[in-house]
Amino acid sequence: MKCLNSYFTFATTIALLFSFHLSSADSYVDFVECLYNYPHITNSIANAVYTRTNSSFSSVLDVSIQNRRFLNISSKPQVIVTPLDVSHIQATIICAQRHGLQIRTRSGGHDYEGLSYVAGVPFVILDLINLRGIEVDVENSTAWVEAGATIGELYYRISQKSKTLGFPAGECPPVGVGGHFSGGGYGYMMRKYGLAADHVIDAKIVDVNGNLIDKETMGEDLFWAIRGGGGASFGVIVAWKIKLVPVPSTVTVFQVARTLEENATEIIHKWQRVANKFNESITMKANMVRVNSSKSGNPTVEAQFISLYLGRVDELIPMMQKSFPELGLVREECTEMSWIESILWKAGFANDDGLEGVWPFFYEAEAKDAYIQFTPYGGRKDEISESETPFAHRSGYIFHIQYGVYWEEEGDEAAQRYMNGIRRVYKYMKPYVSESPRAAYINYRDLDIGVNNHGYTSFSQASMWGFKYFGNNFNRLAQVKTRVDPRNFFRNEQSIPPLISKGDINRPFWVPL
Repeated sequence: MKCLNSYFTFATTIALLFSFHLSSADSYVDFVECLYNYPHITNSIANAVYTRTNSSFSSVLDVSIQNRRFLNISSKPQVIVTPLDVSHIQATIICAQRHGLQIRTRSGGHDYEGLSYVAGVPFVILDLINLRGIEVDVENSTAWVEAGATIGELYYRISQKSKTLGFPAGECPPVGVGGHFSGGGYGYMMRKYGLAADHVIDAKIVDVNGNLIDKETMGEDLFWAIRGGGGASFGVIVAWKIKLVPVPSTVTVFQVARTLEENATEIIHKWQRVANKFNESITMKANMVRVNSSKSGNPTVEAQFISLYLGRVDELIPMMQKSFPELGLVREECTEMSWIESILWKAGFANDDGLEGVWPFFYEAEAKDAYIQFTPYGGRKDEISESETPFAHRSGYIFHIQYGVYWEEEGDEAAQRYMNGIRRVYKYMKPYVSESPRAAYINYRDLDIGVNNHGYTSFSQASMWGFKYFGNNFNRLAQVKTRVDPRNFFRNEQSIPPLISKGDINRPFWVPL
């Protein structure tokens, strides 16, 4: 997976997206009038609608843009709707259909490709920033969390009610749960408990017809699809009901660094062989960055090993000495804290020959603020069948790789220069990673691996990206799409297409409106 961005947070929120037959950009005037006159509004929508003439339009648009590359682009929405309740979502869907505007739904705005707030056609942003309620039920170890809430807010609410309950989602607090959960949602506890999506036990979603449905009324297939298949193709996720997990009162964290001069290459090589086999209570990431050597002052590559252990340091050290002595971890490099404190603790590798070929990249001018990060799989996540949820990267996947680069220079030339650099690294890594296809994580969505055409798309075109994200689950997702949205109302550059007929790969894959 690669993320070709100027500034972005560590995890990502998948945006929920919709599209349909488009008409003139001027249709937004009729769209707004439709909103104001929608007969089933339960709460005034006037204060939730922002047009380009509104003085607050730019600030409302920019507040959730996490990737500064998209701040000043010309592709801006016609209208922003910040719903205060479900009826506002329903009105937006119905009115957008009537007046030919595409909808982009935003919960946290961390989509790496900016698809929650960027489009090449006239569109409306449905920003769920006001729908962020959280209800924690300690007695039953469950919680309802609205899609506009962030994972940081969820963690905080849980910690207010219990010191021994947590939830296995990402480590970046500002990420919105709406897209994070629907794409799978991994974090530092996935080796112990699996993904966030593995712990979703109910959901509320507004479908293509404006109906609010839950697990019981949406059916088994749709409930399966939204837990890892991305919410983009199936509706607007309003809220998730999740099962909380037990956490110890004390956990242990560490971040240790080893440079090339300190044998980092061999240590990373060993990490690849053991990180997914550690005790499932240990998740240790490996992050590679360029630093100046403390000895010579010259640039070098540093491998940073960042870990959470669900237990005390006295238990961790013997485990590391047995399974990963090359790291040389000592007690003084570890810190004990509560689970919620570990959330606030900020942090940030393939064959020796492969690694040796990567290091020169970090010495290039465009790599000053670049990184390559390895996140280990294994544990409980691998024990869950790849068909259980749409998230298919289960047993057999050792770790995943994230490629990132930051820059501050303005302009398209600078953006292309930095992105071309990280693309070269991604291409270099091809012989060392999975293939047929080269897999990708939907919450790190990447339009480089393929897009849908505006209009008809063949199965082979859609499969360019579909099988990379979902493996064999892509076919099932397409079947669910056919049942719940045969007219392909909910569509974007990488949405799940409806399957016209099972096994028919020669006919157009999109159902025209």
